[in-house]
Amino acid sequence: MNKLIIISVMVLFGFFQTLHAEEAQNCLPPDASLPTNWTEPYEAHRVIGNLYAVGGAGLSAYLVTSKEGHILINTGLADSTPWVRKNIASLGFDIKDVKILLTTQAHFDHTAALAEIKQLSGAKMLATPDDARVLADGGRSDAHFGQCLDLRFEPIPVDGELAHGQVISLGATRLKTHHHPGHTEGSSSYSMTVTENGRDYLVLIANMASINDGKKLLNEPTYPGVADDFALTFSRQMALPVDVWVASHGGQYDLTSKHKPGQAYSPEAFVDPIGFQKEVARLEQLYLTQLARERSLRVK
Repeated sequence: MNKLIIISVMVLFGFFQTLHAEEAQNCLPPDASLPTNWTEPYEAHRVIGNLYAVGGAGLSAYLVTSKEGHILINTGLADSTPWVRKNIASLGFDIKDVKILLTTQAHFDHTAALAEIKQLSGAKMLATPDDARVLADGGRSDAHFGQCLDLRFEPIPVDGELAHGQVISLGATRLKTHHHPGHTEGSSSYSMTVTENGRDYLVLIANMASINDGKKLLNEPTYPGVADDFALTFSRQMALPVDVWVASHGGQYDLTSKHKPGQAYSPEAFVDPIGFQKEVARLEQLYLTQLARERSLRVK
């Protein structure tokens, strides 16, 4: 696990304490900078079956292909359209053939180019109900960072809402929606079964339940029910029989140890069921630690 990436993000978001001011304001200190790997390119590559990684080193984006068009999950920052398009083209596909847009979480670092790509491709934007609201208003109603002008993004019209368990169909592709709330109110993951060399793999494009610094679970919670949402997500993720997983950030699923530039395609390269269970358990322990800390403050 690339802990430096996670630490840098957590330190950055440490500046973004939940704001109580009535008026929106910039949250990034003037001398603050985003993690360098958020703008660092990475070789587009085939993960397994019809799932391809088309994002950067730190901010992940995924293309799920079919003969009838493609599904794009996530973007990067606002200026990421050119390199997402270039990555897709390097694999022999065209961004204009994207028919469906999805996101794993409605934070600016994963959504800021969606509006541009939607206009470019004519794709339909689908999202869980709580993230659909945030996408539509460009981050203004985000429970944690909605007051931060510098963390907003161009609003994205949403064409349909996704229920937990809903299957997204495009050609022969079937993606199942999983509501995994907590990180955002509408965070989601997507699963599908891929058959390679006579073996079936359960593949998960996961949104991991990490807790941004400043998020409150019990004492003046960031949003009502946030603690229960995290608990629900840990339970749901632990119950999934995952074979292959990727996530919203490359460091979360240890991208660079599973793929090297120029590496030949191998269906086994990303098989990591134990790694998934360990990462879910690690994040759950951080959650339980924060719950205990907040409960102790209540007693005092």
